[in-house]
Amino acid sequence: MTAETIEERIHRAEILIEALPYIKRFSGHVIVIKLGGAASAATDMEPVLQDVVMLRFVGMRPVLVHGGGPEISAWQERVGIEPRFVNGLRVTDASTMEIAKMVLTGKVGPEMVARINGLGGSAIGLSGEDGPTLLVRPRAAESGEELGYVGDVAQVNAEPIEAILDQSRIPVIASIGLGYDGKAYNVNADTVAAEVAVALRATKLILLTDVDGVRDATGTLISELDAPRAEDLIATNVITDGMIPKVRAALRALAGVSAAHIIDGRVPHSLLLELLTERGVGTMFVDPDRA
Repeated sequence: MTAETIEERIHRAEILIEALPYIKRFSGHVIVIKLGGAASAATDMEPVLQDVVMLRFVGMRPVLVHGGGPEISAWQERVGIEPRFVNGLRVTDASTMEIAKMVLTGKVGPEMVARINGLGGSAIGLSGEDGPTLLVRPRAAESGEELGYVGDVAQVNAEPIEAILDQSRIPVIASIGLGYDGKAYNVNADTVAAEVAVALRATKLILLTDVDGVRDATGTLISELDAPRAEDLIATNVITDGMIPKVRAALRALAGVSAAHIIDGRVPHSLLLELLTERGVGTMFVDPDRA
């Protein structure tokens, strides 16, 4: 055994010791994690899912919410439908809704469940229609443009999710909701994650994306962000397009969640870096009134 090998092993032990107070702090707590869309398309999901499984084994109660935007767009193009978005939200006609259900509940969700189970975890997939877990109402775009089958979460039924958590399993939730009219609606996955986090009284909401956080007008990463500044960045078009729903979701979560984060899912094990180390990554959303 060489001295270098011993040093490397000591370093690994030191990393574990650094994580210990955070494991103790969050043990037994619900952590809602949103993965999918651009984040899953831009990176290998394996490190993220390894992180999720590890969180479960060290006593946390992770809940995974997923989208699948790039795959939905790809399938739209295959059948001759041009994807359209308004303020980061997909315009969803009846045909697009069928595609979204097929992709989210027939491909993306089952693949995540299978990979988590393959890593030694135990996951169960469900859609917002199951239970139903998510009751939604149709959403109108701020511009007045018709969005079709796009929903806003009106009510979260936490019981199906809590039943899975109580079995020491990981819920994997597809961002499809059931309307009061009995029809399926496409719901932005960041929005779903925020509403689920509030309903479960989660300690953390973590939104994984394909950028390293929110940046200001000069391109500088913002490590902490509150609601007034975030709304100003949206109003001045610094925060645009698909980042708007993420920021609004993070702000919404602060109604019931201790902290919300937007971090870069492309960085291997960014989830563990955020939760289990002194120096996190990305942008943390804070409520100054709670400070």
